[in-house]
Amino acid sequence: MNRARPRSSRLWQILLSHFRQMKGGLLLSAACMLGLSATEVLAPWPVKIVFDHVLLQKPLSARLAFLGGLHQAGRVGFLVAVSLMIFLIALLRGSFSYCQFYMTSRIGSQAVYILRRELFAHIQRLSLGFHARAASGELLTKVATDTDTLRDVFTNWGLTFAGQLLTLLGMFVVMFVLNWKLTLIVVATFPLLVYALLYLFREIKASARRQREREGRIAARISEMLTAVPLVQAYGRESYEAQRFDTESAETLREGVRTARMEAAANRSVELISALGTWAAVLVGGLQILEGAMMPGELLIFTSYLTSMYKPIRNLARLSTRFSKAMVSANRIAELLELEPEVRDAPGAIQAGRLEGHIEFDRVSFDYGDGRRVLRDLSFTIGPGQRVALLGSSGVGKSTIVNLLLRFYDPSAGRVLVDGTDIRRYTQASLRDQIAVVLQDSMLLGTTIWENIAYGKLDATREEIEAAARAANAHDFILQLEHGYDTVVGERGSTLSGGQRRRIAIARALVRDASILILDEPLAGLDVESEAKVRAALTSLMAGRTCLTITHDLRAAADADLILLLNESWRGSSSKGGTKTSWSTAGSTGSSMKSGSPRCL
Repeated sequence: MNRARPRSSRLWQILLSHFRQMKGGLLLSAACMLGLSATEVLAPWPVKIVFDHVLLQKPLSARLAFLGGLHQAGRVGFLVAVSLMIFLIALLRGSFSYCQFYMTSRIGSQAVYILRRELFAHIQRLSLGFHARAASGELLTKVATDTDTLRDVFTNWGLTFAGQLLTLLGMFVVMFVLNWKLTLIVVATFPLLVYALLYLFREIKASARRQREREGRIAARISEMLTAVPLVQAYGRESYEAQRFDTESAETLREGVRTARMEAAANRSVELISALGTWAAVLVGGLQILEGAMMPGELLIFTSYLTSMYKPIRNLARLSTRFSKAMVSANRIAELLELEPEVRDAPGAIQAGRLEGHIEFDRVSFDYGDGRRVLRDLSFTIGPGQRVALLGSSGVGKSTIVNLLLRFYDPSAGRVLVDGTDIRRYTQASLRDQIAVVLQDSMLLGTTIWENIAYGKLDATREEIEAAARAANAHDFILQLEHGYDTVVGERGSTLSGGQRRRIAIARALVRDASILILDEPLAGLDVESEAKVRAALTSLMAGRTCLTITHDLRAAADADLILLLNESWRGSSSKGGTKTSWSTAGSTGSSMKSGSPRCL
């Protein structure tokens, strides 16, 4: 996968579209942000008023003249009224904070939901070549973990951080009006803060990327091992795999500790610099009070503002790790969203409709991008309703022929035609809707048998599903299960036998009622009894359909109308490789070839 810095346009298109739809909630959050900032600025003023104008009985300044009526009511009444302001400001601040946090969390969670949905759908659309190269655990990390990490940005940053910046600005203005000299002393510490935070932020971001990549590899390792548990236990490799996992986990641990150490360093830097600024302000402010140039309450406001000002900066240091991880996650998601399917519908692609099943490969060549030709100038024709067996050893291109027919890949050269039309002119969905597949491993989903059969046709009725199961010779054993068709099978159908899984897969293909049928080693790995039942089910399935059967077993090809035999004929370098093919009628002796003798492709 390309590790170049991705364009994030698709990611931000999704997010901006969501935010436009949620503009009402964003406006409410912004209003709460303004209210919260105002209450933060007002919070220390009642204490200043109590200290200067109640306890020390200083006259009200011009900026507090609007409190003259309360001040004339007496010291006790004035104290009660001003102290009540502390409670009212706290009540307003709590209300604004709750509303803002709720709205930003809601909008952020909805954005993550939409992004995760889009990302999952995008992965489904990516071509089979991408999935053959990608690690499933890495994709799982991007869909589940990376999207969730972005929630921290929307919840803890966004309007929340904008509100903190607005509060800082408001406090700075008030401080400058109260005493510009002390304000300049505080501002002098900012360059140190900015340098420390920017330097540590860069280091944290790099460490967060390395940590996220290692977490992706761990997820891939877990995913691989969960599917290979029988192999691991059969060879007694539990300790070996545990050691491999421990090695990779230890690398992630070291990177996590490094990130935590840098975050702690950022917090410590902010604490020291803020303490330096507070010390200087208190020292200079105290000297001004002794000289009578400043009231004690004003110094109280100053120190309160200093604490409040440095608090969001300390939060910035703590949140820098989350933000760094979120930016890494955003880049990883954008990297995936910017990938385009290698196989796409052509402009103006048509719907396939009901196909007759006439298949033609016209001088088709193909390689998987490694320079090794799997197919070279391959041509053959299959008539509607014919049964064709694809025979040959592993690696000669049998599965490649099927992948090209399903348009999982496009040929490097030549054409694949169905009913006389190049399949690249059909939409992928409509073409595949006319093809049913029974895979060798008979993959089932971890859900009910009913849903597994209906996967072939989502709107199938119960009657259609049961009819397909009967035709697949599966109805009787399904009824013997505890919950019949509503029985939930294990992941990949692990609670059923191989023959039972195969018959359910055949029922799934039957209910699809497609024109073209692809069978991948349909009888492989079955005992005699299961093979007989599956063979009977296949007879029902193949009736009236164009059928391609991949097999190594000549017995499985006995009922084929035609046999396509593929043999490796590699000579010299891979660029000169090819596949030798020959046609013969099933049951014929010798080599009754279509179009003459075998061709070296």
